[in-house]
Amino acid sequence: MKHVLIAGATGYLGRHLCAEYQRRGWHVTALVRRKTGGADLAADSIIEAEATWPASLHGTMANIDLVVSALGITRQADGVGYWDVDYQANVNLLEEALRSNVLHFAFVHVLHADRMDHVPLVAAKAAFVRKLQTAGIQSTIIAPTGYFSDMGDFFTMAKAGRVWLFGKGQSRINPIDGADLATATFDAVGRGAAWADIGGPKTFTQDEVAALCFKALDQPQHITHLPDVLRRLSLWLLPRLAPRRIAGPAQFFLTAAAMNMTAPPHGTRQLADHFQSLAASSDAASAQNTKGDTP
Repeated sequence: MKHVLIAGATGYLGRHLCAEYQRRGWHVTALVRRKTGGADLAADSIIEAEATWPASLHGTMANIDLVVSALGITRQADGVGYWDVDYQANVNLLEEALRSNVLHFAFVHVLHADRMDHVPLVAAKAAFVRKLQTAGIQSTIIAPTGYFSDMGDFFTMAKAGRVWLFGKGQSRINPIDGADLATATFDAVGRGAAWADIGGPKTFTQDEVAALCFKALDQPQHITHLPDVLRRLSLWLLPRLAPRRIAGPAQFFLTAAAMNMTAPPHGTRQLADHFQSLAASSDAASAQNTKGDTP
């Protein structure tokens, strides 16, 4: 039996990676910051360690054949930032993998990173990728277009009654469900791919994503297009005025929003079904709250 260590195991994608590798017959070791957060993981063993502290990783990769890192932060907290986690914590993982003679290291990156080097989140990941590719270990870089969960911002706006978009709303994306991305990652690593751009099964314009949200909510469609100059102005103002924990994710979102984030299609799960599920959950929560208010 082959052994894989999943870093970032309690994150959105990490949980799917654990389930996918276990389903495929691998022994899964989940690396987590706190064991209490990994109680429901599909893992054969759970190791508690802080990847930003190299000493805590010593010995964690004995008998490991493959490391898959989905480690990164989208919102800076606990006094650490992108260079602490997306770069240095992954460097610490890589160095431990090299000491332990791990054969293969896979890393979940960002599509079109070469066009977003001014975005701190992306710059930190890209710096690690460069280090990984020259480290003397077989590597696979996974570059997804975006997750279904990332489309939640569209749904939140639609639920409030209006979706606000920059430009003409024609930028295209084929986001992918976490479970489908985990499968595509397993396959890319298995065939020894050095790099894999991965998207979901269907491509949409931003207007079409917004329309799917309104349809799932059974609400009238209200979409407002803002001049793109406001997006560019926001990108200039954010690092100067907003806290890093807000500016970082917003810079990435606003930069990616002006691009066609499309890649070869994978998977079968549909974005429309995802939004229907969110709408059903929202309805159930509303019904429960109404019931709780009943005298």
